[in-house]
Amino acid sequence: MSKRKLKQYLEGLSKQELELQVLELHDRLKEVKDFYSFVFNPKEDKMLDEAKFRISKEYFPPGTRKPKKRRSVAHKKIKEFIKLGVEASIVADLMIYNMEVAITFNAEYPSKQDAFYKSIQKSFSEAIMFVDDNGISSKFNPRIEKLIDHIYEQEWMNRGAFEDAMDDRHRA
Repeated sequence: MSKRKLKQYLEGLSKQELELQVLELHDRLKEVKDFYSFVFNPKEDKMLDEAKFRISKEYFPPGTRKPKKRRSVAHKKIKEFIKLGVEASIVADLMIYNMEVAITFNAEYPSKQDAFYKSIQKSFSEAIMFVDDNGISSKFNPRIEKLIDHIYEQEWMNRGAFEDAMDDRHRA
């Protein structure tokens, strides 16, 4: 259904019918429930702490469990934050934190999988683009530069791609 048709449909509803539909959406769809929970009680700091905990658990699980190192967990949380409209600096903080944890893990347990390095490089490119697009690069540049320093110290196979992303950023 197009947005125009939806608007026409909604305009034809009484206030009570519209309220009932919104309540039904709230009951049926987790995304709607999450959206309204966030709108009326944003608690961004608590959300950020929970997301950081989930990300760190991927690399440093409690007990003797094996680390899963899934980029998808962090990516899902970042996407959720963006969809909810969380403040850009909080989203950027989470993006960079994800890489900081991965790089810290890699310092202790170097990965032998190319996919790990490519994945973090993709996260890096997305983060610097997000930071630049939202005009908050001055706040996050020190952390971004520290990431590159660690990547060079650990002699990542694709470290040049990180430098290229930074160079492309300065050219734009």
